[in-house]
Amino acid sequence: MVPTIDVAALFGPAGPAREAVDRAIAAAAADIGFLTITGLAAHAPLGPEARAALLRIFTLEPASLRRLWRRKFAPANPNVYRGFFPLQPGNVTAKEGIDLGPDLVCGADVVHAEDPLREPTPLPEEAQLPGWRAAASRYYVAMERLSRALMQSVARSLGLAEHHFDAAFHRGLSTLRLLHYPARSAAELERADPAVWVEHRGERRHLTGAPHTDSGFLTLLAQDGVPGLQARSRDGAWLDVPPLEGTLAVNFGQVLERWSGGRIRATEHRVIGSAGERFSIPFFYEARADAEIRPLPQDDPRSFEPFLYGDHLWERMTAFVEFRGMEQQRQRRGVTAARR
Repeated sequence: MVPTIDVAALFGPAGPAREAVDRAIAAAAADIGFLTITGLAAHAPLGPEARAALLRIFTLEPASLRRLWRRKFAPANPNVYRGFFPLQPGNVTAKEGIDLGPDLVCGADVVHAEDPLREPTPLPEEAQLPGWRAAASRYYVAMERLSRALMQSVARSLGLAEHHFDAAFHRGLSTLRLLHYPARSAAELERADPAVWVEHRGERRHLTGAPHTDSGFLTLLAQDGVPGLQARSRDGAWLDVPPLEGTLAVNFGQVLERWSGGRIRATEHRVIGSAGERFSIPFFYEARADAEIRPLPQDDPRSFEPFLYGDHLWERMTAFVEFRGMEQQRQRRGVTAARR
């Protein structure tokens, strides 16, 4: 069962209430690697209106949207990593969407011309979607604040100073991703990768999102009452993540699993499809490209070789269909080179 935890106490003072939340988060992180969090009304713009404000991006005219496409799909465009990606038929996952980076909030201070991970995000003009940039910025800031509070809870549970992880995420690569999964016809599904079909509760169902684990640290997914998201338990069973309106589903990524010495679990998850279209708003809390990930102070320093988060992220992301073929567009930096 995926637990539901009220995390409001994370924003309050140290004491029994916050300690209880820390224990609950730590237990979920070690067991299923998924949780649903509530108590967010004062801390995050959630709910139907907030979602609708962000998802207006999908109402843009095709010509305006094309100007936001990544270079992979529109060779004349300068952006490599950030921006919009169109539908790519024939795959298990059929989606379109846009990846928004930290420059949405921090501006040019976090942009670096020599690293595609730190490129500026192409955005629609204000006149095209009045108020959209402001809504996206508010949401991004709220998710960063919540993610920081969750990582501080993780630090306390690992016996570290609560701000142990803060520096690695300061002006990091966090991504706000807005996704649209169009409804798929029976004919299209029959032409897709055969892995699109699964058995769920005795029925043949198709997948909207292929099984995978996330690459980084924390993912926060806005819930909208629509079922389909599932997490894989330790015994291999697929468990439904409660689609409670006004909550966030939280899961942990591969880097945090390694960084925590395996105490935190990066869990495989998938999305079961339905007859209608689906929208999704995940936020990926990510460290700086040059953040050095090395074993924690209490762990064996030989447990894994230190690495730069940006190197890991690029290698992991270019395995996904919307990034495939981009492997050579960023060179590995390496820990030694980063220290020069």
